[in-house]
Amino acid sequence: MGPTPNHQVIIAGAGPVGLTLAIDLGRRGVRCLIMERHPTTLPWPKMDRSNARTMEFYRRIGIVDRVRALGYPPDNPMDVFLTTRLSDKPIAVLKYPSVAKRREQIAESPNGAWLLEPYQLVSQNKLEPLLKEVVEATPNVTVRYGLELTHFTQDNDGVTVHARARDGTTETFRCRYLAGTDGGTSTVRKQLGIRLEGRGRIRDLVQVIFHSDELYERIVTGKGRHYQFADANGSSMIAQGDRKEFTLHSMLPADTDFVPIIRDLIGFPCEFEVRHVIPWSHHLLVAERYRDGRVFLAGDAVHLVIPTGGLGMNTGVGDAFDLSWKLAGVIKGWGGPGLLDGYEQERRPIGIRNVAAAGWAAAGVPIWRALVTPAVYDDTPEGAAVRAALAASFDVNHRRMHGMVGVESNYSYAGSPLIAHEPDNVAEWETSSYEPHARPGVRIPHMWLKDGRALQDVLGDDYTLLDLRGDCDAAPLVAAFRAPGAPLDVLRLDEARVREVYGASVFLLRPDLHIAWRGDAAPPDPDALAAMATGRKQAAEVA
Repeated sequence: MGPTPNHQVIIAGAGPVGLTLAIDLGRRGVRCLIMERHPTTLPWPKMDRSNARTMEFYRRIGIVDRVRALGYPPDNPMDVFLTTRLSDKPIAVLKYPSVAKRREQIAESPNGAWLLEPYQLVSQNKLEPLLKEVVEATPNVTVRYGLELTHFTQDNDGVTVHARARDGTTETFRCRYLAGTDGGTSTVRKQLGIRLEGRGRIRDLVQVIFHSDELYERIVTGKGRHYQFADANGSSMIAQGDRKEFTLHSMLPADTDFVPIIRDLIGFPCEFEVRHVIPWSHHLLVAERYRDGRVFLAGDAVHLVIPTGGLGMNTGVGDAFDLSWKLAGVIKGWGGPGLLDGYEQERRPIGIRNVAAAGWAAAGVPIWRALVTPAVYDDTPEGAAVRAALAASFDVNHRRMHGMVGVESNYSYAGSPLIAHEPDNVAEWETSSYEPHARPGVRIPHMWLKDGRALQDVLGDDYTLLDLRGDCDAAPLVAAFRAPGAPLDVLRLDEARVREVYGASVFLLRPDLHIAWRGDAAPPDPDALAAMATGRKQAAEVA
């Protein structure tokens, strides 16, 4: 006899993706254990931006305001600069609206042109402690830091997980499913023998984390979030969410004395302290599989991107919210095997697309950097010409990484066996533009209702039949969902403008708010639609 299966899901790795997965599973009534080999959250920033889609997710679980309180204040500019030193005027400025300005645009938009939430600058070493606090207060979740998964075995009934504490003692656990959210060097992925495909070790860099109480307020170049330097070292600097912690990325060796380097990039006397120097590498890699039997992988364990455009953690958060409701459905008994098959079928194409988009964005940097010459510092006609050429190239080629709104917001699961077929509805979307639509497969676009509420805020955590005329006969579909015990809410509204933007009046929404089916009347085959949406049928074309 093995250990008692006290946990329905075990999550290995408590970064933002694992913590988010545990929070949503706990909310859905799933008993889970999350374990992390480090004794607590890590002190360095890593990621610096939660994109608009991630902030929508955090709104769904009720923590969006707490996340924002840890980062840039709403009126702080989000501009990106190219400069020689922080004491100099900028060579070029890419203007981006503050959170407050984006909120105004969202409030005024009648057609869902923006997502419900703006992006947020908040560093990972501030976000993770918040998520840790939230998960520790979430029902059904056990949190164990200082506990490392060492190996596991799986069988037809579950997974046996072996772990080691920091004092060397070992423990054995039993669960129904295991999720590996343990990063780019994932132990879970390696034990499964799942390969990463693509390009690894494209470029080696160092991340230099330094602290200064006074620097941000004294920057002459301008107030913003990112500072690119026209130097020979490929230097770039990020002002983290508290504007007291800064991250310098450099191609110099890790054993470099970075104090004089930073002092020269600042260009004026300023107190600062270097706290960490961390070597790292650029990768563009996707796992060949996201699943092996009862074991699932998410986040950096299955996709490693160059961080241009912020598609690393944000893609992982999308993985977590896709996987959580599917695991919950199968564990609660109403979800069929197609639900779990659908995780890889839906999320791996997103991973592939986002890795490619990150590579495209990163490829813009060497284009403008190739124009840098020593004359860029000179107050001469030659220097002015170099700076003008740099500014023009920077405006086009560096802008790639800060404008990938389509990749962030308009991805589609069309073609998934959990999504109804519509002719000519394919999973294609523009990288740098967001055009809201409501074809099956996309997350339903944000719209304001007549009474001023956001549609997303009136949608529950389960399946929803959304009736935008208020006269659809929902009884057959309700019965079809009720038969296996699947939860379905019916929301009746009369919203002509929303109908016009969405191009239909009746929608079946999944728990992750992706559209499973749409029409202008009740579905003609409710049993087939319910079977498809709950994964009880491997594939279906539902008219």
